Amino acid sequence: MARVPATPAVATVPHPRENFTLFGHADAERQFLSAYRSGRMPHAWLVGGEPGIGKATLAYRMARFVLTHPNPAAADVQAATTLALPSDSAVARRIAARGHSDLLILERTVGDSGKLRTEIAVADVRKTIEFFGSTAGEGGWRICIVDSAEELNREGANTLLKILEEPPAQSLLLVVSHAPGRLLPTIRSRCRRLNLRPLAQADVAAAAANALGIAPEEPQLVRASALAEGSVARAIALTDGPLLALRERIGDLLARLPDTDPLALHALGDSLGRDDNAMTTFADAIRRWLGQQLAGGGTPAKLMRIAEAWEKFNRAAADVEIYNTERKPLVFAAFGLLAEAARR
Repeated sequence: MARVPATPAVATVPHPRENFTLFGHADAERQFLSAYRSGRMPHAWLVGGEPGIGKATLAYRMARFVLTHPNPAAADVQAATTLALPSDSAVARRIAARGHSDLLILERTVGDSGKLRTEIAVADVRKTIEFFGSTAGEGGWRICIVDSAEELNREGANTLLKILEEPPAQSLLLVVSHAPGRLLPTIRSRCRRLNLRPLAQADVAAAAANALGIAPEEPQLVRASALAEGSVARAIALTDGPLLALRERIGDLLARLPDTDPLALHALGDSLGRDDNAMTTFADAIRRWLGQQLAGGGTPAKLMRIAEAWEKFNRAAADVEIYNTERKPLVFAAFGLLAEAARR
């Protein structure tokens, strides 16, 4: 998954490679285990679902299990009921330390500017050719995790496709995707789909509490989990007090649509300031509202208006992020678009 923006509340949240607890996806684990035990393991899996629900955590569990148990016919594999491994196992420690030679991770890295790249570097994707073309360092499987596919550009996606088209023996490609429908059809067709559903609120609270080291009954976490709509990452981000209050303010304004309050929008624009976490919370709330409207159905004309509002908002939000411009005009533009969509 895309990592949660760093806030005081989430600074200690572990990366999925260091997270050994998975909530709410037992069925997905069983599907993978069944395929592995059968001896007819698909060489590529597309792990899809909304951001923040545990896709990358599951991908790392899959990788750890296979690298620890390279023989699917072994008795311990045939008897396994989950992919869980002790955090102090040799494979788990090496993966957590980024030190396993048979596991390649494709994710955004820091560029020459010192900032995180907006895409997975094509040069990194090309490493898959040499990686899968060589013998596994430990004589077992070679595994690559792509986190996430949306961060591949066209050239990177086509490079990855070459591996999918001609997979070597005992190779495993785990592709994490927040929106599988937007990927190249040729990539989708060459992967076994494993779709994860948004988590139940209780699972969200339990997972977030586990990551943050607090009780799931903590009032602020309960409120955050109720607003998270199945995403642990969203709940964790919202557990930061000011962000939770901001999300609730935005929710109140969304509930009034198509009516808008210019004074409240001015205050909301001021509160975003230059805070990237606040901006992420705002953009996420707008996208969630639009997504709910699309899911709710309606006439083709209405759905077209909502889709157009989605596209316009995403372009405007991207410009704000790229050029670091004022956020207040975006707030007014966004609520103007939403009011128009809600009014008709």
